[in-house]
Amino acid sequence: MKPVVAIVGRPNVGKSTLFNRMTRSRQALVDDFPGVTRDRHFGEAVWDDTLFTVVDTGGFAMGDQDRFAEQVRRQVHQAIAEADVVVMLLDGKSGLSPYDDEMIALLRRLAKPALYVVNKIDDARSEANLLEFHALGIDLLHPVSAEHGYGMHDFMDFLVAELPKTAETASPDEIRVAVVGRPNVGKSSLINRIVGQERLVVSEQPGTTRDAIDTLCLARGKRYRLVDTAGIRRKRRVNEKLEKFSIIKALKSLDRCHIALIVIDATQGVTEQDIRIAGYAYERGCGAVFVVNKWDLMAKAGHNAGRFQANLKESAKFLSFAPTITVSALTGLRIGKIFGLIDAVQAQFTQRVGTGQINKMISRAVARTEPPLHKGRRLKFYYATQVSTGPPTFVCFVNFPAAVHFSYRRYLINQIRDAASLDLTPLRVIFRQRTSKEMPFLKKQRQRQSKCRRQC
Repeated sequence: MKPVVAIVGRPNVGKSTLFNRMTRSRQALVDDFPGVTRDRHFGEAVWDDTLFTVVDTGGFAMGDQDRFAEQVRRQVHQAIAEADVVVMLLDGKSGLSPYDDEMIALLRRLAKPALYVVNKIDDARSEANLLEFHALGIDLLHPVSAEHGYGMHDFMDFLVAELPKTAETASPDEIRVAVVGRPNVGKSSLINRIVGQERLVVSEQPGTTRDAIDTLCLARGKRYRLVDTAGIRRKRRVNEKLEKFSIIKALKSLDRCHIALIVIDATQGVTEQDIRIAGYAYERGCGAVFVVNKWDLMAKAGHNAGRFQANLKESAKFLSFAPTITVSALTGLRIGKIFGLIDAVQAQFTQRVGTGQINKMISRAVARTEPPLHKGRRLKFYYATQVSTGPPTFVCFVNFPAAVHFSYRRYLINQIRDAASLDLTPLRVIFRQRTSKEMPFLKKQRQRQSKCRRQC
């Protein structure tokens, strides 16, 4: 496993900015007011050919400063416990704070390396601000500017020297899963229940999760990356700049994930926004699983799961292939079965169909239902091939691609879905004009089919 570095400190000292600088990314949201980061945020960094994981944490503050302060403190303590090296960040502009004394006292009791970094030191003249921090009795202070990069080279050299020298072990391919839904449907609670620990801050207040938070999970002999996202509200209800960025990151998380867990609040039924969010996943070609949360409350009221699922399928016909499961993040009801559905969808999401097999499927489908006429000429399907997976994507070469009606496209997709047993994944079928460049391929294809028939 890669070494882990946790960045800790009081609110608004620049932890997320340092995280972004170390990981050379913009993964962590940054703003000028404290409390932007609440959950732990993981990223990968490399320096001097050394790979390590960086953990951004929320601001370490007293409980009366923020309604989430106590939960954030627990997240900070957990990050420190799991880290190999802790980076304590201090504010070179605002000076010392009582929170700094408390955190330093905590780190001094640890049997692991702790580096003390004074941020917002923009140049050599600003290093005079370090004098105040020597009163803490710290032997070595690292002056840096996380925003402008001053002092980062020396600090990173020192940090890498403190990391344990462990070999990185090969891990199986990750299955990336985005957990999306409206605000307050239980996305963070669901991930906490799955991983069996309070990994994410949970509150009844909508908008608690602001960033896209990655959580690694090992289950059923496989490695999963669960991405908790901010709740996606209607555009007209999004006013704050930070929330707009959060929703953008939630949508981008769908772009980098294989499977979307679309979480729905059972107590509120299937809403228009739930269907809109499902549409975002469908447009990005994600595999999908509908997770109907808070079903323990519905079961007590005597509601029928089959009727609820039928209503959901009717409302989201474009995702009729997506499996549905009713769960309770609070009680753990059917949580363990989610991975089975993810694996089933992932297996079809990455499945390949042989060229000969797909051409037989298309031929049978066309023979069963002839394509329509276009300007008095019948549409002809010459051959088809699968060009990619994730999701399975097929290209069909025809004489008039623009004339293929969407209803006939849907018919072919359903025929492929049934014949290839791809009933849990999205499919894409692209129609192209046959050109002279494809002719050699077509000739070889016919030769192979003729040879196969003779041998059979």
